[in-house]
Parts: sequence; structure tokens; C-alpha cells
Amino acid sequence: MKFRALIAVALCAASLSACGEEASGSDSVTLGFVNGANTEFHTCLQRAVEAEAKTEGAELITANSKQDPGTELNNIEDMISRNVDALIVQTVNVDALKNDITKAKSAGIPIFLTSVITSDTSDILGAVVVDLKQVGALDAGYVAKDAGDAQVEAGIIAGAPGAASDLLVGGFSDALPPNVSVVANQPGMFNRAKAQDVAENMIQAHPSLQYAFVANEEMAFGALQAFQAAGKNVKIVTTNGTDEGLAAVKDGRFAATVANSATVTGQLAVKNAITLLNKGTAERIANTPIKLITKDNLADAPQYCLEG
Repeated sequence: MKFRALIAVALCAASLSACGEEASGSDSVTLGFVNGANTEFHTCLQRAVEAEAKTEGAELITANSKQDPGTELNNIEDMISRNVDALIVQTVNVDALKNDITKAKSAGIPIFLTSVITSDTSDILGAVVVDLKQVGALDAGYVAKDAGDAQVEAGIIAGAPGAASDLLVGGFSDALPPNVSVVANQPGMFNRAKAQDVAENMIQAHPSLQYAFVANEEMAFGALQAFQAAGKNVKIVTTNGTDEGLAAVKDGRFAATVANSATVTGQLAVKNAITLLNKGTAERIANTPIKLITKDNLADAPQYCLEG
């Protein structure tokens, strides 16, 4: 499949080393991985980081910040006390991350970021990012094409305020044409039950709602349940590309999703962090491939998650 082939090429090219070979000197590397939450994305990201660290012969210490910036700082301070060689961080909040980077830099421990980056990247080792604004824009493009010239209403179910969610929502909103009106924008906190409550309130307040942008597939299933219970056929556009999400696209429960593989992000993060740490050649700010997936191109979706 074309998109799977693209990912394989990206993995090889980003590390500029032969595929399947362990990074030289990585057996003596200890990495810390500070994850941001426990959503499916975060779980799959961690699986990929753990598997790739094992492949590379690196020791890995993990922690989870559970969507709390204060906990993230505590986790980073703990990693510093353990004297890890480098820290991979899936941050909770980009603004709060500045303090984390300062702490780690003072201790001589470089930080490698996943998914999002700070405006100033001079103080980090590197990053593997998902262009979240473009993810939102791709979903907006689907809505624009599907709606045509008709005046329609759309709702937004965001994630947790800060970092990824703000970028996704901003990308979606900014790319909408004038004939698509955003009539509601509420956080679902990346939680299915919360998103269902938000969607219930949204459809009651806006019974003519035709589209909903939901910031991940887990929340999208909660929103779907609310819309179905209200007897409303709201077209849902979302993001991730999980097996469950792709199945929902296939049978029409979701109109579209934007695939951005957590597996690829995690694999590239470990490969590039080790390569850069060892003064090798790798792309400092690499991009995870993204693709709008509809019924028409389901076969192009990449593997989202490794087997547990």
C-alpha cells in the first residue's frame, strides 16, 4: 500500500541508517519517556517507544503525567534525578513545557519532543511532530467539499485545553469556508463519556447541526452515541486512524478521520533521539505522515498501534 510504503521510507530516511540495524552505541543509552495521558493515542505511542527502545538496545524508564502540567514537571524532575541520557516527552501543555525544558537543560539532560514543539526549538534535542493544524484543516476540507455551497452548521468537540487540542481546533476552524458556521465549541477532555455529554447538550441547543469535528476517535464514539440517541444524522469528522475508527469510517458511522500513526511517531522518536544523542545525522524536527481517510481510500491507512 502506498501510504504504508511511505512510512517505511520515512522511518529509514529519518535515521539515515540501515533498516533493522541497531543504533551504534545505543546499548549504553538510558532514555526517559514522560507520557501525557492514558488515551488510546498515548497508550499506542508508549508501546511503540518501548518496542523501539528494546530494538535499539536502550534502557527505558517511563512515567505518565495524566494531563496535569504539575505532574509532568514532577516526572521530569524524577527523570533528572535518575540521570537519564535523554528525555522523550509527550507534553501536556506547551507553555508549561518551557519550565520543564529549563529544568532538564540545567541538569544537562536533552529533551526530545513528540507530537508538538515549542516556538523556540533551540533548547531541545529534536522532535517528531504531527502537523496538528493541518490535521484539523484536512477534516475541514472534507466538510467544505461535502457541504458544497450550502449554508450548514458545525460543532466542535475539543480535547483538553492546551497543546494538541488547541492546534487541532484552530486548524479546523481556520480552514472552514464562510458557508460553514461553527455554532458550538466545547471541550470533551479526550474522554468518551464527557464527549457524549457535550454532544447531547450540543444537539439539544442546535438541532440543525449537520457536522461535528471531534478531536479524537475515542470521543467521537461518545458523540456518535449521543447523536444516534437524539435521532440525528450528524456527520462526524475526527482524527487518529485506529482500527476501531477505520471500521467506523468503513460502515459510515464516521464520515472521515485523519490517520496519524502513533506507532510511527514513537518509533521515529526513539530512533532519532538516539541518533542525535550519539552525534549522528538525523532530521531534528521530523514529521509523522498524515492522511485524510474516507470510505474511498481505507486501504491507505497506516498501522496505528502495535499489538499489546
